[in-house]
Amino acid sequence: MNTTSPPPRVAAPASRLTELDWLRVLAFGLLILYHSGMFYVSWDWHVKSPRLIPALEPWMLWLNPWRMSLLFLISGAATALMAGRADGGGGLIASRSRRLLLPLVFGMTVIVPPQAYLEVVEKLHYAGGYGDFLKLYFQGYHGFCRGDDCLKLPTWNHLWFLPYLWAYTVVVLLATRLDVVRRCLAHPGWRQVVAGGRLLWVPWLVFALLRQHLLERFPSTHDLVHDWYQHSVYFAVFLLGFALYGSRDDRHGAWETARRLRWIALVGFVAVQLLSQRLTSEWGIAHGDAFPEWLLMALRALNAGKQWLPIVAVLGFGRQWLADRDSPWLRWLTLAVFPFYLVHQTVTVIAGHLLAPLHWPLAMEAVALVAITALGCLLAALLAMRVDRLRPWMGLGPRT
Repeated sequence: MNTTSPPPRVAAPASRLTELDWLRVLAFGLLILYHSGMFYVSWDWHVKSPRLIPALEPWMLWLNPWRMSLLFLISGAATALMAGRADGGGGLIASRSRRLLLPLVFGMTVIVPPQAYLEVVEKLHYAGGYGDFLKLYFQGYHGFCRGDDCLKLPTWNHLWFLPYLWAYTVVVLLATRLDVVRRCLAHPGWRQVVAGGRLLWVPWLVFALLRQHLLERFPSTHDLVHDWYQHSVYFAVFLLGFALYGSRDDRHGAWETARRLRWIALVGFVAVQLLSQRLTSEWGIAHGDAFPEWLLMALRALNAGKQWLPIVAVLGFGRQWLADRDSPWLRWLTLAVFPFYLVHQTVTVIAGHLLAPLHWPLAMEAVALVAITALGCLLAALLAMRVDRLRPWMGLGPRT
């Protein structure tokens, strides 16, 4: 007898792309694992294990250039599908604002503060209690500093994705009210953009130019206002998702082209990644950290390929393996993944802070960290689904 309980019933909306749903779930799952890994690498993060795992860093470097861009592209495609079903742009803007901004407010008020508290406890040896810290947090206290690096409070930490996504969504939905924009999105010339191998090299070229001209001028801030390089990349991939991957009938052929080019994109990504690592390593061994301009330009071009080629590969394999693969589990995960995203980093930070003093074997500790994060995400999603008043604050719509 089968004792496995089915997931709660979730209605299947019309005009869905199951490959898009699967990729969204998998991309956020990858993000959760990535942030668990941040506890064990040498890069700056909110809390740190006293026992680092340097071997994780090369693997995480394979994900760094494209993991967030993939999420923005998926979000752009999902927004186009929603716009195709909506009666009017104004209603969709209001709906998306509720689904993105209410969780942002709730996150900055309830979910994120424990991360900031444990950060100042570990990095600055703050001795006050959590209640004392919250008073400073909501007062906008800026005195938690290491040299010139001060923690800005309140903060949205990992939830920076929400205001960025909201801004891009509003801009695009307002623009699509114009006839000229709608005609542009429907223009058959988009097929020429993705025809042949252009889907591989045209966006790569665009990202290379953005890296060359904006990256050093506008370092990443995640503050929404001054983050112009990141905006140029994330808004570009959001637009690509909206224009090319947000139609059920694949009107511009972008899904099919990605499917056809998936192996080329994957092999190209591996080759570009290995070449970039080899150039960086060999020059560093021979000449130190001072890179000449010609090498920096070459590395920027290669890094642009690392941004785009894996996205094409992921889209292509998603189309090949996940199209029309609907299930109750997928529909449930599609609903649960937003609460997962909201709480996962806070659970990881708290769990890491509490696990480190126990001095468990490192492998056991790492497995426990991932397991606790997964369990915390599951409990948060179930709670959000069952408590009606909590649903909008956790990014869920009304019960259907």
